[in-house]
Amino acid sequence: MKKILFSVAMMIACLSLHATEANYQVVPLPQSITAGKGGAFVLDGNSVVNVVGTDEAMYRNASFLKQYIREATGIAVGGADKKGTAITLKLNTGIENEEGYVITVKPKGITVEGRTPRGVFYGIQTLRKSLPVEQTETVGFPAVRIADHPRFSYRGTMLDCARHYFKLSFIKEFIDMLALHNINIFHWHLTEDQGWRVQIDRYPRLTEVGSKRAQTVIGRMTGLYDDTPYGGYYTKEDMREVVKYAADRYITVIPEIDMPGHMLGALAAYPELGCTGGPYKVAEEWGVFPDILCAGNPKTYEFVYNVLDELLEIFPSKYIHLGGDEAPRDRWKSCPRCQAEIQRLGLKGTDGFSAEGRLQVCFMNRVAKHLAEKGRRIIGWDEILEGDVDKGTTVMSWRGVSGGQEAARRGLDAIMSPTAYYYLDYYQTKNDALTLIGGLLPVETTYGYNPVPEDASPELKQHIKGVQANLWTEYIVGRDLAFYQLLPRVAAVSETGWTENGRKDFASFREREARLNRLYRHFGWKACQDLFK
Repeated sequence: MKKILFSVAMMIACLSLHATEANYQVVPLPQSITAGKGGAFVLDGNSVVNVVGTDEAMYRNASFLKQYIREATGIAVGGADKKGTAITLKLNTGIENEEGYVITVKPKGITVEGRTPRGVFYGIQTLRKSLPVEQTETVGFPAVRIADHPRFSYRGTMLDCARHYFKLSFIKEFIDMLALHNINIFHWHLTEDQGWRVQIDRYPRLTEVGSKRAQTVIGRMTGLYDDTPYGGYYTKEDMREVVKYAADRYITVIPEIDMPGHMLGALAAYPELGCTGGPYKVAEEWGVFPDILCAGNPKTYEFVYNVLDELLEIFPSKYIHLGGDEAPRDRWKSCPRCQAEIQRLGLKGTDGFSAEGRLQVCFMNRVAKHLAEKGRRIIGWDEILEGDVDKGTTVMSWRGVSGGQEAARRGLDAIMSPTAYYYLDYYQTKNDALTLIGGLLPVETTYGYNPVPEDASPELKQHIKGVQANLWTEYIVGRDLAFYQLLPRVAAVSETGWTENGRKDFASFREREARLNRLYRHFGWKACQDLFK
């Protein structure tokens, strides 16, 4: 008997030396966490991950879970052929939300259920983030039931790869970061005055000429230049690879081809598309430029349709982002073809909007109609509200919140992306010794934004579909700085997009994010550490 007691004591001692406990206080915070009865589930090298059914996506989910456990703890769990405690993944049509999940932890096993494989994936992310980030032989999961679903269906982050080009390896890391935070939209900004980044077979000069600038301004618009050619673009194979990589992680890639402004990359390649005929050059500094696509030239629409048709073969997203922002109409005012188009359409300046502003709306609606015939819908920045916007349009409100409010009033869906909360190119501390675009946006401010207050109008509650953070890259030149600007603010956006506002609490977020910060370090993502001091 003494030998048995001694053996038990040794087992307990060994367990205490090597076991660590999972913590379900993760980011974003689940909607419901209820303690269960009984002891903990113990995960170790004998544990297995099982899948109920034959769904290919569920088996991919299982592979991700095993990868995540190994990355965080070093524990190599097996498949169904091994004997041991089990984590079981299964579909459950009784779960209402398409992205919802339920995790049930009991001493003999963990079950992760979702209405769809996507929901199961988000349950897996919660398990992943509950793990300790340390080498260990066992992890104890306290008995619990977690029932969770997202607040908004659209939870996005935009990466500008036009002003500065980012390698495919970083794009994949960026997508991994989004998946960790339950972000489901990657808005990929691909064209700009400073560079055209997508291969279009019908227009080879877009990449031959439009993807390259001769030099880049130094610092914040100093008038000094680095005298170094700069360029890069994504092949169709690259883009398909990104779309597949994202889709495997339940992230939709929405491409943006900004029009009619921010088009110097295209105009340098095909000057006949501009009002003056050029010559044009790919911009070497930042800002807004007067030369935009000619809205009175039939060749402009042919060009836009052809470009978009090639992209539709690559990107299956319901939405295509057409930009529509920061398009000065100075050239249109003196362009005979644009003025003739204004006369043909009978456009007049009314309600504070010019006839040229109305022409831009007609331009966007015309392109929207082309995309609608292909089964797609457009998103545009809130400048597109300067006229009667096509009813299928979604508005991205960036110049504050009024664009989203106006869109909802008109019966249009909106994504909230206001500069004061979600422009991650802004400084996040007062003492940043960096050269950035300006502004101050600490993580507390980002976290504090509530896109749909309790007293919001019924229209706003119906039409605000989600939130999006944006990383513009005038001054973001590489991987480390990109992650520094993104993190931890993407986590703050994530919690707003996922967790009901009544459950948000910044002090709690700070503690939970400090644990997630260990994963950032594990992956070599150099997040801003100011929050954790």
